[in-house]
Amino acid sequence: MATNITWHEGAVSLTERQSLLGQKGFTIWFTGLSASGKSTLATALEQTLLHSGISAYRLDGDNIRFGLNKNLGFGPDDRTENIRRISEVAKLFADATTIAVTSFISPYRQDRESARQLHEAAGIPFVEVYADAPLEVVEQRDPKGLYKKAKAGEIKEFTGISAPYEAPEKPEIHIKTHEVSVEQGVQQIIDYLVSKELVSADKLVKRA
Repeated sequence: MATNITWHEGAVSLTERQSLLGQKGFTIWFTGLSASGKSTLATALEQTLLHSGISAYRLDGDNIRFGLNKNLGFGPDDRTENIRRISEVAKLFADATTIAVTSFISPYRQDRESARQLHEAAGIPFVEVYADAPLEVVEQRDPKGLYKKAKAGEIKEFTGISAPYEAPEKPEIHIKTHEVSVEQGVQQIIDYLVSKELVSADKLVKRA
C-alpha cells in the first residue's frame, strides 16, 4: 500500500479541458458473455466515433491481459483486480476527454458498480452496455473454441460454464446481439449518447 503520498491538482479543470478540446470524455462499458458481441460492437463504435472526428479509444479484455494485467489469472480475486485496474485506466482516458470504450466480460455486478462509482465520484459519465446473447447462442458462435474447451474441462473458471455471470439489472443500454445487426447495435448506442448530449448529433451528421 502506498504511503506518504499527496494528490496534486492540475491547473485545468475537467470542464475547462472539455471546453478547450471540444468534446466530453466518458466511459462506455461493454459487458457480456464471451462471444456475446462485446468486442465486435466496441470496435465498430470506436471506428464510428473516430470517423466522426470524436476522440475515442478501445480497451479490450484480451488485449489488456497482454500487458497491464498480464500477471492476473481468472479466479474471482484476479477478476476483481482486473476490473479495478481497467476502471482506473478508463477514468484517466475519460478525464482527458477521450471516450473510453471498454470491452470486458466483467462478470460481477459489484465490480461493475465499483467502476461506475469511481467515475461518478470524479464527475465522469459511465454508460453500461449489456451485450446480451443466450448461452446456447454464444456456444454456437464460440469463435475461439473456448466453450468447447471449458465443457471438456480444459479451461477452469470459465464464465457461463464453470464460473458465474451476473447480468446487469439496469444497464443504460441493452443490446440483444442475436436479434440485431452490428450496425443496428452501434446506432442504438449512438442514439443514446446523442439523447444524453454526450456527443453532438451535428458532428456525427457532418462527418458521417
